[in-house]
Amino acid sequence: MEPYSRKKRKAGVQDEDPVLLWFRRLKRLAALGLSLLVIGTVAGALFLLYLRSDALPVSSVTLTPQIYDAQGELIDAYQGGQKRQPVALKDISPYLVKATIAIEDSRFYEHFGIDPKGLARAVVTDIKTLSMEQGASTITQQLARNLYLSHERTWSRKMKEAVYALQLETQLSKDQILEQYLNQIYYGHSAYGIQAASRMFFDKDAKDLDLAESSLLAGVPKGPRYYSPYLDMNNAKDRQRLILDAMVRHNDITKEEADRAYEEKLTIVPQQPTPPAEAPYFRDYIRSVVTEKLNISEALYDSGGLKIYTTLDLRAQKIAEEAIGKQLKDAPELQAALVSLDPRNGAIKAMVGGRSYGANQFNRAFATTRQPGSSFKPIVYLTALKNHFTPLQKYKDDPTEFSYEDGKKTYKPNNFDNKYTHEWLDMRRAISTSNNIYAVHTILDVGTDKVIDTARQLGVTSRLEPLPSLALGSFPVSPYEMASAFGTFANLGVRTEPNAILRIEDNAGKILYRSKPKQEKVIDPAQAYVMTNLMESVFEEGGTGFRVSDLMKRPVAGKTGTTNTDAWMVGYTPELSTAVWVGYDKDRVISSAESHKAAPIFAEYTEGALEAIPPKQFTVPEGVVTVYIDPESGKLANEACPHSQLQAFVQGTEPTEYCSGGSGTGAQDKGRENKSWWDDLKRWWND
Repeated sequence: MEPYSRKKRKAGVQDEDPVLLWFRRLKRLAALGLSLLVIGTVAGALFLLYLRSDALPVSSVTLTPQIYDAQGELIDAYQGGQKRQPVALKDISPYLVKATIAIEDSRFYEHFGIDPKGLARAVVTDIKTLSMEQGASTITQQLARNLYLSHERTWSRKMKEAVYALQLETQLSKDQILEQYLNQIYYGHSAYGIQAASRMFFDKDAKDLDLAESSLLAGVPKGPRYYSPYLDMNNAKDRQRLILDAMVRHNDITKEEADRAYEEKLTIVPQQPTPPAEAPYFRDYIRSVVTEKLNISEALYDSGGLKIYTTLDLRAQKIAEEAIGKQLKDAPELQAALVSLDPRNGAIKAMVGGRSYGANQFNRAFATTRQPGSSFKPIVYLTALKNHFTPLQKYKDDPTEFSYEDGKKTYKPNNFDNKYTHEWLDMRRAISTSNNIYAVHTILDVGTDKVIDTARQLGVTSRLEPLPSLALGSFPVSPYEMASAFGTFANLGVRTEPNAILRIEDNAGKILYRSKPKQEKVIDPAQAYVMTNLMESVFEEGGTGFRVSDLMKRPVAGKTGTTNTDAWMVGYTPELSTAVWVGYDKDRVISSAESHKAAPIFAEYTEGALEAIPPKQFTVPEGVVTVYIDPESGKLANEACPHSQLQAFVQGTEPTEYCSGGSGTGAQDKGRENKSWWDDLKRWWND
């Protein structure tokens, strides 16, 4: 068969110029290449647009909540055994940033999530060794892996990593990627992120790291088991040298600076065991409020990186825990609970749910299984004041059998130790000595239903029944309820709903919740103040709280309460309302000595928590009259009755007659010889 070229010549067709032939071929190839380039560019652009619009998957990294006290101090950074304290990029030392980029990804600000040079070098190495040892991961790829993938060495995982890296680059700025990376990487010993690592190794914030410290820490994530200064300082220093040299190559520092940093003697904080979380009962309470009352999901709480700013005062919390520990040190099985809040805004300042969270996580601050005993009586007496009783109301202190329900039932209470004065007592003396006979007389005369209504107004939600024994605190309530109720007295009748959270922010800083505690006037201010004035007598001579009066350096009001199994001290200053309970978990009878431990806890805590705050008198509202009276006759005191006492009244209910029919001239001065300096101070203040 003849060749095609010979056939063309026989037919008279001349050969085509070879140069033109190659030119046409090149032109076709160029056109094809251009078409492929355009198609690739369009496809790439569409792919990037898709990545930009497509939502990133849910992060697989757990970001535990950060709980702060009222001063912004971190309460709990160790939930789940992990230490995480995210910080903004601006709050990280520039030395640490440069050291990390120099050793991990020197072209970080130049590539688009994937470094072509590094990738090509890694692929060649992997092919030669038939392995997958070369990661060639950029900082963006490492972040993608930490957030969304496992650490298995497979081609499929690497492909996903590359896609997620591109997606991160389309949706975040370089600084945002770097910030997330530095807050995610693992530095060993349960520390995630540079802030936690900086606090752990150097006891300083990440923003304060110098060049030597930064270059050492930047080397740890490569392999915490090998480069942690806790485990092998020689390896850590070798890695530091490598990083410093890289920083010199990239013109981040000079050779002289690198040498000085390497030679610098570093002070590494000794490795500490993971400390228990502070205020653990309060922390659990915060979780319940967030997930149950505020309807934030448990998943978001556990792993969403929430920042929860609370009302707690860590200093006051520690004082409360120390006071309980001190008073109960000789009684290993005795338990205690304390709730303290600011009556002006309802902010919970301290909460202790038991003496040892590690031994028992049950929060006794909310236990509604404990009878408040006589600490409930102020609610009875407030109800009496609301129903036109005065502090001069008298009942005789004799053994008495009371009848109720139209005489169908009887009730015979006893005083403590079955002691009776057989005298006529007024309300002040009944409160100070915690007289039971007086209290039952009062509740039956004023009405049990009305007392329950008052308790509800004060925030007591536990079950209460209209029985005479209610006056003696026979129905259980919680320390939380009692602290809130007494806070209303301190706040002149305005009840502020107790609150523990100021605000909640998500991981991006968006505010999810801001506290707006409900406030309601539930008591007449004058009646609230008269009750405060009456309860101050508990800490005066003859009162059940007098034994701790030497510990109190400021005006304070309150009420003790004791049952066979419970001891209470509930009291307040203008700034703090605090309830303390002491007892056993299994309703074991408490001894006389054990029943006296609640008051010292209250006193030591209150004085310690308010140490920096000058003593403050309770504000006297309008509608209050304070006069000296003769306790025996219940009339205004004058020269004829020197044993006078200062007493506050709701205006219009004070006595108008003098004890002996005199003019009253000099009555105040005559009565002063029997007054303490505290009575004089109160008289001066009110005048």
